[in-house]
Formats: sequence, structure tokens, C-alpha cells
Amino acid sequence: MTTAVSAAIDAVRAGMGDLLEPEENRFGEAWFRASPENVRIVMERLKSEFGFDLFLDIGGVDGLDRGRSNADRFDVVYSARPAESSERIHVRVTLGADDPAVDSVSHVWAGANWCEREVFDQFGVRFIGHPNLKRILNHKDFVGHPLRRDYDIKKQQWLSEPDDLMDEMEKERAASAGEEPNECLLINLGPSHPATHGCLRILVDLDGETIRRSVSEIGYLHRGFEKSVEQGTYTHVIPYTDRLNYCSSVLNNVAYCRTVEHMLGIEITPRNQAIRVILSELARIMDHMVCLGACLVDLGALTNFWFLFNEREKIYEVIEALCGARLTHNYIRIGGLAHDLHDDFESGVRGLLRSIPAALADVYGLVGRNRIFLDRVVGVGVISAERAVSYGFTGPCLRASGVANDLRKDEPYYGYDEYDWDVVVGQNGDTHDRLMVRFEEMNQSLRIVEQALNRMPDGPVNVDDKRVSFPPKEDVYGNIEGLMNHFKLVMHGIVPPEGESYVGTEAANGELGFHIVSDGTAKPYRIKVRPPCFMLFSAFGELIRGGMIQDAIAVLGSLNIIAGELDR
Repeated sequence: MTTAVSAAIDAVRAGMGDLLEPEENRFGEAWFRASPENVRIVMERLKSEFGFDLFLDIGGVDGLDRGRSNADRFDVVYSARPAESSERIHVRVTLGADDPAVDSVSHVWAGANWCEREVFDQFGVRFIGHPNLKRILNHKDFVGHPLRRDYDIKKQQWLSEPDDLMDEMEKERAASAGEEPNECLLINLGPSHPATHGCLRILVDLDGETIRRSVSEIGYLHRGFEKSVEQGTYTHVIPYTDRLNYCSSVLNNVAYCRTVEHMLGIEITPRNQAIRVILSELARIMDHMVCLGACLVDLGALTNFWFLFNEREKIYEVIEALCGARLTHNYIRIGGLAHDLHDDFESGVRGLLRSIPAALADVYGLVGRNRIFLDRVVGVGVISAERAVSYGFTGPCLRASGVANDLRKDEPYYGYDEYDWDVVVGQNGDTHDRLMVRFEEMNQSLRIVEQALNRMPDGPVNVDDKRVSFPPKEDVYGNIEGLMNHFKLVMHGIVPPEGESYVGTEAANGELGFHIVSDGTAKPYRIKVRPPCFMLFSAFGELIRGGMIQDAIAVLGSLNIIAGELDR
């Protein structure tokens, strides 16, 4: 924590001592408690007076199995940070089981709108004053709230008929009554449209070809990640994380393992850090290639797709040779890796360093000054820095709006501050800048990968810590201590200390965070994912308003919505 960052938290303690009660957090994080009746004023002041303008998340925790009474069963946790800093503040509000309700803060942060709907959907907490409090991940016929501890994970509920979304559309129409034509044409953009990949639906109200208003529907790929991971051990969670953003799986592994390692007080070995950096940056390149290739195809430019995906396949070949899997890698372990690098890994990566820059140059040569491309993306889907921050934008989409926010620089981990590379920032916050930022970020990732290869340290990849690492086989077979250590890790699993922690990692689409609640057993009590795509897509309706259908397709591609991460 930097001096300036500490000063921000100290200012909150001094200036809001009558509204916020500091909580003890064994992991060194800034946690506070507020009463339900003060939530609105607390969040307004945190943003306006103390600079916590970048919205992160709102999550819920059911304390039923932690000895909580009905009077204090549910926690609602609010998280935010300054746009120019990595310091996070977490504010907890405790509610009773009988009609849990608290004031909405969707007027403070635009991104809180969808997050409050998610907590309502999953836990049944009502947010008073919310403009559209309805389910968002589970379907409209769903009964109950699946993230409550007493909800049976095996219970299946079927949807009788699809939601026509007209209740939301009528609200949108009422909000703009008298400003636009009375007669508009309603059409469904997706989920069968190729650009929505079968997972997104946008009901749009058209005046000719101009989008006057829209309503977005998600949840088509919702499979209950956060409920499922409560059933196994901390190690069992790792392959589940692969299925979040499956275009850059290893970044999900890293983000989750970093959080558990933080709770255990473990610092991974220098060799492990360098390997994670290389794999993370290769995953970032793959993810950006998917974004750019798919978006350009949606715009009608097929040739670019082949240039990018040929190189992406080469990266897959390197990763497959390392871990045996192409898409979902399951290679990172808590405190280490599944195994060390093989002998040909370095030569494979150096081959990528030679071939990828040429492919990127070819693609940029096709579109960089192409008039058709520029007409489709320049000035389209503009979002200001202030609005992007309010929605909780992070990653390339936030940097495209001019905010130089990157956790690899602001909160450096794995030695990122020791590498020579630049944060790429746009100016206009439009579709063009969101795509161009990704172009240049791939070049920066290549710089990092080359430096990490050149300084790859020797040594082990797994920490020498009996809490997380298996003993050598000779100890397992040769002495009782090694045998018992192996037995305990297999049968009992990894056990972080009781408490809760949040760690954010700079994934391909922005800050991927994990809020983990440990009750001191081998199973996670609660894991809340902070998915960057969720915040990005919540702004989609605002980004396409006043544009045309063709603009909506371009904007959607530039946001790079990955349904596995969006819906979880």
C-alpha cells in the first residue's frame, strides 16, 4: 500500500467515523461496516468527498451456516476504488432474514444497477429505489434464491416461456416520452444473431434504423459457478475458473490462486512468478486476438481473422505442449504450478516472439487507415472517462477513455514493476480506441514476455510449504511425515485461515477479482467473482443509444463480452 493510498483510507476513517466502523481484517485490507439506514449517504460521500469514484462490485454473503441469527443473516458488501489508484475500500452492511432491504445506490454509480439486481436475484435482498429490480441471471419463473445456503444445488427449475422484456422497454419509453417519435419498431438483436454468439439478447426500439432505446438480457450461459464452487475444496475450484473467460483461461487461474495465496500469506517462488507472467501475457494476447478478429469479422473484414487466428493457434500449440490442454488449461496451482516447464518451452515462445509482430503489422496494415473501417468505428459508441468509471469499466475499455489504470502498474505483482513496458491509453473512448488499445497492448505484452524469458530464474516452481505443496515422492514413500503430509493434502485439502479477502488481478478485459470467505475449513464458504465483462455490458444500452444497428455490432465487438465470465 502506497503512502498516498494509505492517506485515502485514513481520510475516510477520520472524516466518516460517525458513519463507518472499521473492521479488523487479518489480510491487511480496508474493511468497514455501515448501518443499512446510512448506506446512501456513505456511498455518496465516498465518491464525492473521498475520491472512490471507480465502482467495483456489490456482493452478498449468507451467514446461515456461520452461526448467524435471522436478525443478522445477510451481508451486502460494497467495493470501490479511486480511478487513479488501486486502493480498495469494502463496506459491509448486515441485514436480517425477514425481508432484507437496503437503499439502492444506483444513482451513485451506474454500475451498481446490475450488481444490485444480481444480489436481489441470488439472495433476495431488495434495493429500495432501484429503477428496475428484477432477476438478471436466473429466469423470470425462478422461485427462491440460489446463493442462499439452504437452497439445494440439485434443484432444477424450468422456464415456461421467454421474457418479452416489455416491462423494461415501457419504462425506457416512459423516461423519454415526448422527446422522440411515438411509433418505433421493436426487434430482437440476438441471441441468434452471429455477433451475439447465442448468449446475448438486446431488444431494440428503432426509429428507421436509429436505435432510440434498448434493453439487454443476459443469463443464457449462467451455470451457477459461485454455487458450484461451495461444494468442493479450494483446489477443486481451479478448473472451474478456466470456464469463466475461456479465451484467456490461465489469467483466471492466476487471479483465483493469487487470492488464496494472499489469504495464506504465501509468496510464490521467483521462477513461478516469471512463468505466470509469461503465460498471463500470452493469454492476454490470445484474448485480444479473439476480440479483434471476431469484431473485424462482424464488420465484414474476414482476412484479418485468419492472420490473427493463425498466430493464436501457434500460442495454443505452445500451451498444449506445456499442460496438455488448449482452451482450459488448469495449470496454475495454489502456491505453485502443476509442473515445471519442459525443455522446448523457451524455443516455442521465442518462435512466437518472431511471428506475432509480423501478423499484427499485417492486420494493422489492412485496417489502420482503411476508410471503410474508420467510418465504422471512429466516434461510435463513445463513453467519457467519468461515465466509464461510474459503470466500473476497467482494462482496455477504461484505458480507451483516457484513464491510465492498470493493476500491473498501480498495484504491481509478480515483478511487473521491474519490466520495461508502457500502459496504453486512448483519448476518445470510442470503438476505434477500444480496438487500437488492444492492438498496442499485444506489442507491450510481447515486450514483457521477452524480458521474462531473458531473466528466467532457476529454482523450484512450488513453494516449500506443507500447507499447499505435496512432499517429494521419496518422502511420501520413505517416512511417515511425508506420507501424512501427502494424505492430509489429498483428503483434507488446503485450509486458509478464517476470514475474508478480495484480490484483483489485471485480466485481459480488466480487473478480475475474487472475494473469498473462509470459515476455516477445506471448502470455501463463499466465492464472489468480480467479472469485468459484467460491468462493461451493463453500459451497452447507453453506448448504442442514438446509433444504428451496424454501430451496435461494432460497439459490442469492441467491448469483448465473454459470456462465460458475464453469466458465470
